[in-house]
Amino acid sequence: MNWIALTDYSQIQEALNNSEPFFVFKHSTRCSISSMAKTRFERTYDLQGVTAFYLDLICYRSISDKLVIDFKVAHQSPQLLLIQNGDCTYNASHNSIDLNAIKELL
Repeated sequence: MNWIALTDYSQIQEALNNSEPFFVFKHSTRCSISSMAKTRFERTYDLQGVTAFYLDLICYRSISDKLVIDFKVAHQSPQLLLIQNGDCTYNASHNSIDLNAIKELL
């Protein structure tokens, strides 16, 4: 899995302009549950052609705050957002992150 480090909100704006679906995985590097959810997702990930952003919440919490506002989702960690056509079509946290559910939406 090839994560793209999300370090500036302009990356989200650029991805939105691209019109392709993309993920944002919000991860707290200080939380073992977040690490477990990330590892579990990576082990099952088998999609091609979907950009996957990794957001380090400790370093870039302001980006998460902007995602909350722009996509009308409550902040959680860990959290996976699927963005399609400018909308968040999937939002799950902790053990609720389900790749099969995401595949159904793509």
